[in-house]
Amino acid sequence: MSSFEVIIIGGGPGGYVCAIRCAQLGLKTALVEGRETLGGTCLNVGCIPSKALLHATHSLHEVHENFEKMGLMGGAPKVDWAKMQAYKADVVAGNTKGIEFLFKKNKITWLKGWGSIAAPGKVKVGDEVHEAKNIVIATGSEPSSLPGVTVDEKTVLTSTGALALGKIPKTMVVIGAGVIGLELGSVYARLGAQVTVVEYLDAITPGMDGEVAKSLQRILAKQGLKFILGAAVQGVEVAKGSATTRYKLRKDESEASLASEVVLVATGRKPYTEGLGLEAAGVDLLPRGQIRTDAHFAASQPGIYAIGDAITGPMLAHKAEDEGMALAEILAGRAGHVNYDAIPGVIYTTPEVASVGKTEEVLKQEGRAYKVGKFSFMGNARAKAVFQGEGFVKILADKTTDRILGAHIIGPAAGELIHEICVAMEFGASAEDLALTCHAHPTYSEAVREAALACGDGAIHA
Repeated sequence: MSSFEVIIIGGGPGGYVCAIRCAQLGLKTALVEGRETLGGTCLNVGCIPSKALLHATHSLHEVHENFEKMGLMGGAPKVDWAKMQAYKADVVAGNTKGIEFLFKKNKITWLKGWGSIAAPGKVKVGDEVHEAKNIVIATGSEPSSLPGVTVDEKTVLTSTGALALGKIPKTMVVIGAGVIGLELGSVYARLGAQVTVVEYLDAITPGMDGEVAKSLQRILAKQGLKFILGAAVQGVEVAKGSATTRYKLRKDESEASLASEVVLVATGRKPYTEGLGLEAAGVDLLPRGQIRTDAHFAASQPGIYAIGDAITGPMLAHKAEDEGMALAEILAGRAGHVNYDAIPGVIYTTPEVASVGKTEEVLKQEGRAYKVGKFSFMGNARAKAVFQGEGFVKILADKTTDRILGAHIIGPAAGELIHEICVAMEFGASAEDLALTCHAHPTYSEAVREAALACGDGAIHA
């Protein structure tokens, strides 16, 4: 029986980052992963392959929409779907091999197989049992579905199947207008598919700033996506290789249906804890299936911890990474902490959407006195030069103290721009602090400074 100070079950962003940090802090560490490659859902069938396809299809969009405007003449390229899929696979392989290298560099033992908790302090992998002072559950999540919708990954797909279709469909129905649905819907719309998004709520991207959500829907509609909002999906029937999606409009209970070649089910994700032996180990679960943990990621049984999608909070890879690093610090006898008020969220459509902190809707619910600083990318020289003037930066600050409470960006490189606001919030900065910080010209980031100025006496270029 091999013995470790820490055994982590799950090799996704939370698990592998936790393992590396534990090893850096001098803890003898092993990680259990049953896939052929490390990186979990994110690197293998999620964040990374989807970004590869988003980049490829955005490049195609630029050729069709903007090249001629810049004097770049010639016929548009043809799409070689097999080659695009190979490019995606190369991107994934490069990243997963990189993690294997980091494991060897940090002397982390990879226990290949599916793990379960055999007894207190013991993890079973295959036929072998390994001993651990601390067990960390980082098993991530899996797609959730709806009653009456059976996924076969051929006609009715999760994001996994949508990333590996054998051909580009002519028509696609996307159930759910969240991050996954809009990103993958954008990919296939750019490739020529007629994409219709069906959403139960009356707005897309639940939980996002309302003004940003309306702007994103308008822009995506101009790009060819169709939206049916306030629609409860009743079921999906598959016959002869095509699908019929039945739905009921909530406003009047009227029923309708949509025919399509494929259906993408993007109705969220749920914690993946099956087969871990949690019930036998006495680990408490919450009503939605997450593992109950305290402020230090400890489960209800001593020596067992959990992070990432397996516990409460936003299901984001970087949230899991932060928790993995914080937990490693705790296990090494240090202070580990995650500031959940400064965790950004990004949608990688074009334009990108990014947010951190509170929305206006939440601040109103809390009765908080706040002010808004807003700046349109139409006033940003760099954005206009590359045909990305749609969108804006919105900063929310406390009306009395000027402390930044949240920020919401829709526009070019929003996923990168949000981080200066994250840093500002981490240090308790005011909007004025951001406004007084010099920003290089011409950059997209000047729009952030202008929005901060708009929280005070006013933006310069508005």
